[in-house]
Amino acid sequence: MTTELVSNLPVPPGEYLEEVLAELSMSKGELATRMGRPPSQLSAIFKGSKAITPNTALQLERVTDVPAHIWTGLETDYRLAQARQREELREELCKEETSFVTTFCYNELKKIYMVPAYTRAVDKVKALQEFFGVMSLKDVPQLPRYQVANRHKAATESERSPEAVAAWLRVGEVKAREMECAPFNANRLRDSLDELRTMTRKDPDQFLGRLQKILADAGVALVACPHFPKTKAHGATFFLTEEKAVLMVTLRCRWADIFWFSLFHEIGHILLHGKKEVILEGNEKTTKEDEADLFARNHLIAPKQWETYIRSQRLDMGGINRFSKQAGVSPGIVVGRLQHEKYLQQSWMNELRSRYVFDEKQEA
Repeated sequence: MTTELVSNLPVPPGEYLEEVLAELSMSKGELATRMGRPPSQLSAIFKGSKAITPNTALQLERVTDVPAHIWTGLETDYRLAQARQREELREELCKEETSFVTTFCYNELKKIYMVPAYTRAVDKVKALQEFFGVMSLKDVPQLPRYQVANRHKAATESERSPEAVAAWLRVGEVKAREMECAPFNANRLRDSLDELRTMTRKDPDQFLGRLQKILADAGVALVACPHFPKTKAHGATFFLTEEKAVLMVTLRCRWADIFWFSLFHEIGHILLHGKKEVILEGNEKTTKEDEADLFARNHLIAPKQWETYIRSQRLDMGGINRFSKQAGVSPGIVVGRLQHEKYLQQSWMNELRSRYVFDEKQEA
């Protein structure tokens, strides 16, 4: 008996097997008996839910006289046709999500090589789905690991994009998984603060590698990631596992003093606020944000030192330089705090503040 079957539809081999049995005037029960198999096993083959294996193909060849390669070929064609249908369906579903390409910051992710550089919008959607590890981009904002703990003020909330935040946090998650860190140790992290403070007086190429190592030894993966539009964030913290914290920093404003304040602010969150929340640092104010702000201020410049300095009223360039050296921080940190606390106007003494630029190897 010979046969030729060409079809673009996913037709299960069981349908052809039924035709063969009809030609042979053989019932399904007789087929099962001849093959020495329970009828329930063959029932799954007839429905297409169970594949025809090479062993089954050889048994069918013996019973029906249809060569084994026909059966295995039909099975391969069926599974391939199913795969094509699924791919076509995925194409259609991805077309419905092309509006997410921009909101999930595809271009920003492409620049730091987190997704391939595709041209077709559908391919960009697929790349984003793989980046997040989801079947649909609609599900991403619902994942707890990309939902920040603090609630925002109405104005800030309207400006901040949950999709952009999710993309930015995912970068931190992916990069942190690649980093080797010791088990998280709060005491070691706290003990490292004095050395971290001395780094404020150095350039990024002099401190970033050392900074990452110090934090890694304390169980904190430091991820320097470019700022993504509509994230409104200087940094973020979360625990990837019970033994690995992630500290994300960005150069949103490029001012060095803001970078260091944000870093110490995030360390404050790690030490003060537990392991279960994702905390995104931006402009909103909550009790936890206030606590992290206080932690950063007090560990960058000791409270008594600051009080003494403010009473001295030496707010000129010479006084700032002398005090910054005494406090062990960069002059820019002193200027930034003076401006923030309204002792100086925002435009005053900015020549003592520096701006950071991380190269691509240092960022993400």
